[in-house]
Amino acid sequence: MTRMFVDAWDPSYGASFEGGDAGEGPASPSTAQTDTNTDVEVPAAQWAPIDVPAGLRAPDVVFLVDGVRRNDAGLWTAEEDGQSYAGLAASYAAGVVRCDLRNGVAELVGARIARGLFTASPSAADLQAGSVRYEVHRVSGTGEASKLPAAVQPPLTAFEIEISGDARAHGSDGADLLVVDGPLRNRRQLPRTIGYVKTQQKQYLPASLTPVVTSLRPGQRTPVFHIGTTWGSWSWYLRLPGASGAPWSGIVRVECSPDLTPEQAIELAGLSGATLPRFASSAYKDPRAPQNLVPIAGLERRLRGLLGDARVLHRALTLATARLR
Repeated sequence: MTRMFVDAWDPSYGASFEGGDAGEGPASPSTAQTDTNTDVEVPAAQWAPIDVPAGLRAPDVVFLVDGVRRNDAGLWTAEEDGQSYAGLAASYAAGVVRCDLRNGVAELVGARIARGLFTASPSAADLQAGSVRYEVHRVSGTGEASKLPAAVQPPLTAFEIEISGDARAHGSDGADLLVVDGPLRNRRQLPRTIGYVKTQQKQYLPASLTPVVTSLRPGQRTPVFHIGTTWGSWSWYLRLPGASGAPWSGIVRVECSPDLTPEQAIELAGLSGATLPRFASSAYKDPRAPQNLVPIAGLERRLRGLLGDARVLHRALTLATARLR
């Protein structure tokens, strides 16, 4: 009998599982599968759902870090030699939530906000828009307008790394866990850190192992496998509680640094199963439930509030650029 499900994930955010070749990383699905080693924890022929080890509990302190960005205005710079360059005025912010699981307390322990003017223009300088300054970030190449939003990610990632280190330095006993919202990429040097990928836009496993993923019960994970793409990582899939019952509902992909040993990766995989389900969101509260973790959702709202009113900033940018003509 054919079965149908309604995914709790709000369709305005896309699909929680897409299986295409865009989003998470640079490799196509076929390349990702070719570069995946599924014999890390157990041989592929022995793959089966894995429960959280008996007696394993979440660490007392969990840090969750996320960043947000917003395009405030597209700009153009006209040079004296007749050349023109596209520009992007953007606001971005990063923050860290510290969850004290022993005492049931969560608090924002670090947040930073910045504005940037991203352009390849050789003459562009910092832009003062009312009381807000947009610091110029020179991009390489010709600076096509379509590529400028991607240029915001490196300084945003630097923010996340900096505030994560600061938060741990002042609020950790060395036995915590740091959860990064999204793939680790160039944050893989952070200790005791996992990347948390909400939407599955790549197929890293061969079709023969997909039934293991879709048969996971809440709190169960797949064995650890190794992804050998550009960034590389140890990775595994985990199902969160509160899923609708659809095959990929509530499935997240978790990863850790490829610099760790297989044993260390397996240890983090077990710890993720004991920790992440505690933060799963509810469908009546969050349109991206259960994957959008409760502390992350609250952090995103706080950070977007810090970015300020987009309409006010757009008007300030319009007035500021008018004075430069």
